[in-house]
Amino acid sequence: MDKQKFAFDKINFILLAIGMVVVILGFVLMTGPSSTETLFQSDIFSVRRIKVAPVVCFLGFIFMIYAVLHKPKVRK
Repeated sequence: MDKQKFAFDKINFILLAIGMVVVILGFVLMTGPSSTETLFQSDIFSVRRIKVAPVVCFLGFIFMIYAVLHKPKVRK
């Protein structure tokens, strides 16, 4: 088969996988102890869960968009 018929190249899939790992890392950073009716955990308002994790997820999604739009170099 001719490689020109595929929309994505191997590098696109690698970049998509890296972006997915970054997004999963962001969601893992959001996890932590939860509050109950009897016990309040102030950790739900930590900087890691409120600011860092959403930014990491956002950057992962932006990187995945770049991976989809990345056009591989054509070899002659």
